[in-house]
Amino acid sequence: MSKSGIVNVRMVITEEKILSNIDKIQKLINPKSKKQIVQLEDDSYFKDLIESIKTYLIEYPKKKNFPASVYKAAYGLVEFATNQFEENTKRIEELIRQREQNIALAAQLKDLLELAENKDSEWKDKVKKAEDSFAEDIIDTLNIVGKAKDDTTEDYQDAVKLLNARINNLETNLHIEIDMERIEDRSKALSYIGIEIADALKSIPTPIEEPEVNTITEEAPVQQANTNTIEEEQQYAQETTFEAKPSLWERIKQSKFVRAIRAITRIRIVFDYSDALPEGRGEANQ
Repeated sequence: MSKSGIVNVRMVITEEKILSNIDKIQKLINPKSKKQIVQLEDDSYFKDLIESIKTYLIEYPKKKNFPASVYKAAYGLVEFATNQFEENTKRIEELIRQREQNIALAAQLKDLLELAENKDSEWKDKVKKAEDSFAEDIIDTLNIVGKAKDDTTEDYQDAVKLLNARINNLETNLHIEIDMERIEDRSKALSYIGIEIADALKSIPTPIEEPEVNTITEEAPVQQANTNTIEEEQQYAQETTFEAKPSLWERIKQSKFVRAIRAITRIRIVFDYSDALPEGRGEANQ
């Protein structure tokens, strides 16, 4: 076997391995998968998969002959990651609205409790109007406090404790904070794909698949066949060229998610706002 033949066999094996790694990453970031990325900083397996794909894209010797199957799979991975990141954006916005609503409800419930404890003349009307905002058990507990003639009874004390606990839960939003932290980790992983793989894809010309060879009959002139082939190639290039669509990084920068997490939440993702994708392992050029 010739030396070039050995190289070709190795490249075929590598191509299959890279396709397998891309599939593994796709599963790790798929929200429907049982095993998902949890902590990006601690997940060396995930980083190693990304690094293997990035290295393959960058170090492939003949970019013009780059395997179309790997290009399509890598491109599809970036697109999938982009879509998932934008889904995270929507979820974050929902959580932010829910958190704001909870904080407002906590303030309202605190006021109602104070009115009921002080036997304010309007406490019954205020509690009645709040029935659409709070569950039945909360309304009942407020009524217990408001109607109590002795604030030393066990029922009274239990009612006040229950209401204060509910106020605290609404103010702290612990379950929302946990959800946001999980989304943060997923978003870090998704943006990591954008930084590492999307940038590497830019160095590779869009592979053009060989058109199927058809027998040209008298009804299909050669000139017309060539024209159709050129048009098909142009259409394919337009649809698959990575630069033809907004990159993951651009869509992340434009996302409301970035503004939202900076202004309202405690999520600690730092984005680079340079025009190009960061190089290397995601560190922006100074």
